[in-house]
Amino acid sequence: MNAPVRKSGSLWLVAIVVAALLAGGLWRAGVFGPPRRVFGQQKVLLNVANNFTPVTLGNFKNGFSSVIDPALNSVVNISSSKVVNQNNAPNFFSDPFFRQFFGNQFGPQSQGPQKERQFSLGSGVIVNSDGYILTNNHVVSGASDVEVFTRDQKKYKAKVIGTDPRTDVAVLKIDATGLPAMTVGDSSRLKVGDLVFAIGDPFGVGETATTGIVSATQRALGGAIEHYEDFIQTDAAINPGNSGGALIDLHGDLIGINTAIISGGGGNQGVGFAIPINLARNIMTQIVDHGKVIRGYLGVSIQGVDPDIAKAFGLSHGGGALIGDVRPGSPAAKAGIERGDIILQLNGQVVTGPDDLSVRISEMAPGTTAHLQVFRKGVTTETDVTLGDFPPGSQPGQTENGGGQAATALKGLQVQNLTPDIAQQLGIASGITGVVVSNVDPMSAAAEAGIQRGDVIEEVDRKPVHNVEQYRQAISGIGNQPILLLVNRNGGTLYLVLEPQ
Repeated sequence: MNAPVRKSGSLWLVAIVVAALLAGGLWRAGVFGPPRRVFGQQKVLLNVANNFTPVTLGNFKNGFSSVIDPALNSVVNISSSKVVNQNNAPNFFSDPFFRQFFGNQFGPQSQGPQKERQFSLGSGVIVNSDGYILTNNHVVSGASDVEVFTRDQKKYKAKVIGTDPRTDVAVLKIDATGLPAMTVGDSSRLKVGDLVFAIGDPFGVGETATTGIVSATQRALGGAIEHYEDFIQTDAAINPGNSGGALIDLHGDLIGINTAIISGGGGNQGVGFAIPINLARNIMTQIVDHGKVIRGYLGVSIQGVDPDIAKAFGLSHGGGALIGDVRPGSPAAKAGIERGDIILQLNGQVVTGPDDLSVRISEMAPGTTAHLQVFRKGVTTETDVTLGDFPPGSQPGQTENGGGQAATALKGLQVQNLTPDIAQQLGIASGITGVVVSNVDPMSAAAEAGIQRGDVIEEVDRKPVHNVEQYRQAISGIGNQPILLLVNRNGGTLYLVLEPQ
């Protein structure tokens, strides 16, 4: 699969390619639903849409200029720059061997790295007539100078009010009044197939509008773009420089902030992503009102529930979020949430997957009570959790594992005892027991499932294993059956089902 090209505002003609999408499970240290409406009284007044009547396409005679033209005035070009240290390339004449012949006639030896100014271009959307602008964090990340260019050829120095790398949202402010602010819509109303328009400044050529449909909603890319992912996917052309621009609907209302594309060559291939405006609006409100983003915190690692996982846990269908680990002392631990629980609903609404849960929890305020429906060992129960404040520095991660010889699904996998020295090298906390994978046959079912050397198997079919002997006992008699493993990779745990080849 092609890697997502993101951050389309860096080194203006160059599309930055994100590393390959994470394969397997996804660790979420703090978890996030339909976007929480945390709007209320705000310091920044917005034009909020109140007309959601479907638009009849027959009303458009020659095209969509009546929708796009007013919106063009609200989309700006953003130029940012920062000073970076540039390591010197090897200098032929700085070699002592040659300097003894040529001396210093080619100038003194360079002392340390040289400073260089880097520039990037992106787009932004005016959402308040007094100069507040929404854009992507990656457009202005680390910038020392930010300039905004409006459609009427005016230039402004911009102040970065705040950024949120986890959602890739940034808020800028320019010293101006009477600006053409775009009306803010409601992204939760979007349906697959809705007509949308992307507006921005691709490649620095100037204001550009493209059209397409909503290809998907609530799209997640396994953490490859940002940590909290609830994207609108569209085939409207998004290219480098479009980052931070507007995605609008047939009313001309802002329903998304363009942020990324998937591409193998740095250009548009019909798979673009935008941050839903409900999420971006919530982040902006918190940045302006509090100076930072305050997130609810559950304190678990979670993963998706596919049909194989569901069957292994006795659930009749996939969906929900499986708890791979619970942080000691976290809100989830205090509420009695356990590893192996599957969260089916949050506050009466179905949890479609781990990203859905993560976004919804993150948008709830610390101290809020989250009502969970939990599936545990064949029984569905209800429980309340009082959310905490998302701890600074918490990061997502991932895990997976496997092992064995007696069971068909584990052929080609070799394990050994987990010693304190090995645990320390692998970053496994003291007190964790299991067996460590020492070798994986690349043609085995375990390798196909993503098992790697250094993975630690803690459980086999819900039974703890503390050493190789217990591991062998646990896999004996399984034969040609699927196996449920609890594995630990880099300190995070995850359930994984291995199917016989």
